[in-house]
Amino acid sequence: MSEAHRPDLAAMMAPLIRALIATEMPVLERHGLSMWGYSVLLGLGKEPVYTQAALAKAINADKTRIIGVLDELQQGGLIDRAPDPADRRVNLVSITAAGRSLRDRVQADIQEQENRLLSQLPAADRRAFLRSLQALSTAAAEQAQ
Repeated sequence: MSEAHRPDLAAMMAPLIRALIATEMPVLERHGLSMWGYSVLLGLGKEPVYTQAALAKAINADKTRIIGVLDELQQGGLIDRAPDPADRRVNLVSITAAGRSLRDRVQADIQEQENRLLSQLPAADRRAFLRSLQALSTAAAEQAQ
């Protein structure tokens, strides 16, 4: 297929994304996490502490939408929220050791499922695909800022 006559990227990615989500949902359910809960735990892995607003922005969520998710994660001992000493109107969010442990187990289970799909590609293609996907993901995130 020539590049000029290829399907749009979204048309090629949509079935893959749907399959990945369908694969992830049972893993998340088995660990008692929602997709948003998992997104929060992943987002908290990048920085030790976020304000709720900065966390929402980092994971591309509406800050009012994640309040309930944060409540659930806090009740489960997976995150801590505390008033910012510099501005008591702002809550700081951090991941707990239990949250890190759960996030790491869930991610390992999800990536095990992904590896089954990736195994359909020859090793060199798999490495090139992952490298290319990471580069495009980084570029898209930078453009969104």
